[in-house]
Amino acid sequence: MENNLKLEDLLGKTSNDSVEAINSVAIIGAGIMGQGIAQTIASAGIEVIIIEIDEEHLNKSKASLSDSIDREIRRWAMTQSEKKSILSRVTWKLDLEVIKNCDLIIEAVDEDFELKKSIFKKLDALAKPDTILISNTSTLSLTKIAEATSRKDKIIGMHFLHPVPKVPVVELIKCLHTSKETMDTIKTFAGKIGKTPVEVYEYPGYVTTRAIIPLLNEAMYILLEGVATAKDIDTAMRLGYNFPFGPLEMADMMGLDEVLAWMESMWQTLGEPRFRACPILRKLVREEKLGKKTGEGFFKYDENGKIID
Repeated sequence: MENNLKLEDLLGKTSNDSVEAINSVAIIGAGIMGQGIAQTIASAGIEVIIIEIDEEHLNKSKASLSDSIDREIRRWAMTQSEKKSILSRVTWKLDLEVIKNCDLIIEAVDEDFELKKSIFKKLDALAKPDTILISNTSTLSLTKIAEATSRKDKIIGMHFLHPVPKVPVVELIKCLHTSKETMDTIKTFAGKIGKTPVEVYEYPGYVTTRAIIPLLNEAMYILLEGVATAKDIDTAMRLGYNFPFGPLEMADMMGLDEVLAWMESMWQTLGEPRFRACPILRKLVREEKLGKKTGEGFFKYDENGKIID
């Protein structure tokens, strides 16, 4: 009798098979990053469920995502039909129970360890046994977060950069227990949604956050010390080093509250002076001048996110 067994029959599903099975993704947290991740995944033809804590945050986020895409349309970077197609794949929910049938779950809440750990514990109890749980953390320990679950081998980090739909790279972070199968599946998934995956080991700040924080912080200290104006600092760095944005505008784009959270986490973890937040950043965050998302940070912005001279 002819043996028709194939290699994949013996080894089980390949990572490509797993990715093909990813038809619905849940995103926990509908902030700026959650919205960007949702837009990116929906643009790749995958159904997305965004889950928020209450109706107020949900409606605000829904309007924010629509406005963000409208700005792209005004720049001729997107069409109304593309917007309609993307939003038709995004569902907004308040109930965490809806994740039960999702093939992949991405947590994108504030950079708060206890909050993330509690969310992962709930996700682990609700999600299908083979579902991979992803954190968008940029500084926190995935290994410690994974300890709150019974699926440590299926915990991985995907650190997207803002603005998510435009930045072509994503860091894939292995915790101590992440399996090769999980890494391979998510690496293929990253390619499917148009991102170039960079595999990194767990360490505070990974690559992109660790490298950018000292630059942003030093630019803030230059401003604090009166060496140059914010505009001139950014002009010098843009033209001198061929950056698309100056460091102060970049911080405004990221959200100054997020930047401060990263700095504080890195400072507490590594204790190195280069990560100690500049006082001017703390002042702006206290005043709720958080950058582009509030219309003012180191610069003031119009409704289209352009700097007002």
